[in-house]
Amino acid sequence: MNMHAMKTTKLLLAALLGAASVATVVVAAADTTTAPTTAPTPKVAITANAPDPMVKRGEYLARASDCIACHSAPGKPAFAGGLAIDSGHGIIYSTNITPDRQHGIGNYTLQQFSDAVRKGVRADGTHLYPAMPYPSYAKISDGDIAAMYAFFRSGVTPSNYVAPAADMNFPFNMRWGMGLWNYAFTSDKPFQRQPGWSDEVARGAYLVEGMGHCGSCHTPRGFAMNEKALDSSSRAFLSGGQLDGWPVPSLRGLPRWDQAAIVDYLQTGRNNGGAVAGEMTAVVEHSTSHLTDADLHAMAAYLKTLSPVEHGASVKAQGVQETAAKLTNARKLTLGERLYLDNCAACHFVNGKGASRVFPQLDKATVINADNPQALIHVILAGASTPSTAKAPSVLVMPGFAKRLDNAETAALATFLRQAWSNTAPPVSAGDVEHVREKLRQ
Repeated sequence: MNMHAMKTTKLLLAALLGAASVATVVVAAADTTTAPTTAPTPKVAITANAPDPMVKRGEYLARASDCIACHSAPGKPAFAGGLAIDSGHGIIYSTNITPDRQHGIGNYTLQQFSDAVRKGVRADGTHLYPAMPYPSYAKISDGDIAAMYAFFRSGVTPSNYVAPAADMNFPFNMRWGMGLWNYAFTSDKPFQRQPGWSDEVARGAYLVEGMGHCGSCHTPRGFAMNEKALDSSSRAFLSGGQLDGWPVPSLRGLPRWDQAAIVDYLQTGRNNGGAVAGEMTAVVEHSTSHLTDADLHAMAAYLKTLSPVEHGASVKAQGVQETAAKLTNARKLTLGERLYLDNCAACHFVNGKGASRVFPQLDKATVINADNPQALIHVILAGASTPSTAKAPSVLVMPGFAKRLDNAETAALATFLRQAWSNTAPPVSAGDVEHVREKLRQ
């Protein structure tokens, strides 16, 4: 199950099982490192055939909104839908958003298109599930909605592919609960520029809060799986959290990276200190790597304005010099230290610094220091690879060690990583590893 499927599962439960709780509130008063993609979106060239500048603008905005992530499936035409999402209570499928008049959105008016994107309501009045990030898309301007509409009308090849009908169990096949969920947890307010923002920061905020829908994964969720904040007016916005057990890092301030490093990461999937993994691999490949330098710098400038989330140390670090010295001497090593020398040190070195833009730095790495170790365990077991982008076409691959290391060995290695150098995260158990390994078997 990919991250979109995991997110949908949670939102379905909140919107449908939690509808009664939401209804009570309404009556009384009167919705990420994340889990990796297991079935990656096919590489698709999106090209607006029409010379109309509005269509070209819409093509760019569709990239910024990453529409292709859910609305394209392996072996299917671009934007024809059909991506299967196992909710745990039945299967739903992404819809055909090509301009086909019978099976796509070719008959949608501009207003109907706007309502679907910004309000989560289809042309027939049916509510969409909030796996469609309309709480964020609500901030998209009228002009940009019109440009996207022009692109999907004239720049996308029509497809008569018919996505299978949703096959949801009762009561999850009833969407009426979404109306209550929307009333309680979404906003129809347009994007709001904050006093003191420069033009660059305001542009970045518009992209991050709206089209980029970064908060869908990087903002913690409430009791009904609603995002606890939808913009920077709250310190909860982009403060990280967990999604289906996976740690999702905070994007607030990104204190370890300067603006150039953030741009590099979004543009190429790597920078001097780290490399992308999991769901962000597809985001970089299909969306952020296609954005202009100006927009990426704007996004980075906005993120740097957000006050960082402070995390207290859970354990005492071994120390940077102490770790490097012990690994270099290679005497009286723990199991985790020995496994690191045997399997990791050739690329990441005894100082944990790795190699700039090739092998990620392990000292102070977010994925290693997360309270929840699932993402780290997954990378150790299954490996990772960077996307191929225009400015970084080479694909760098880390092999997985699931067949080489048993649960106890993986736990020992992960625990060493989480307490070596200046890392200060709790230990990992063999049970933690088995939990991740079981998910990989599914």
